[in-house]
Amino acid sequence: MFSRHHLRAAAVALLATLPLAGCYIVPINPQPPVYNQIGGLPAAPVAATYSARLYPVNDIAARSGMLAATVTDSLNGHGSFSLAFNGETLQGEATRVPDAYAGFGRVHQEVYGSVPRIGGGYRKGIASATGPRGSFVNCEYALNSAALGTGACLFSNGAKYQLHFGA
Repeated sequence: MFSRHHLRAAAVALLATLPLAGCYIVPINPQPPVYNQIGGLPAAPVAATYSARLYPVNDIAARSGMLAATVTDSLNGHGSFSLAFNGETLQGEATRVPDAYAGFGRVHQEVYGSVPRIGGGYRKGIASATGPRGSFVNCEYALNSAALGTGACLFSNGAKYQLHFGA
């Protein structure tokens, strides 16, 4: 059946594995990689850009009409905020804030009145921007999902707007 040569080769192979019998491999990074939905390794995070629409709430805002704003989220709780208002480009920033953030709700109250309209959103945030001729805007918002939500904006000229995120 087996020749002496085959038996000798099997014995050598067995003896060579005996010193390794008590060994095992320990991974350097025991956490498995997280894969994206199509099965590949994840790409580096990329900033997300959201469109927002501002609808007039008072007569001062009605003179300017609906406005469009852009928020670029750098995916670290902070981003840029920009919009055109009365022929001026206002630029600033948007920042996510915790639920107990001091002063959050002031803009909502000034825009809508004494009844607070702040829902338990997915993420709350504030956004502010200024223009080269001195105009400015302060906004508060609550996102109900990753890219849908509402808020309120108050401009330096007294214009009050309702803010809508999402498509």
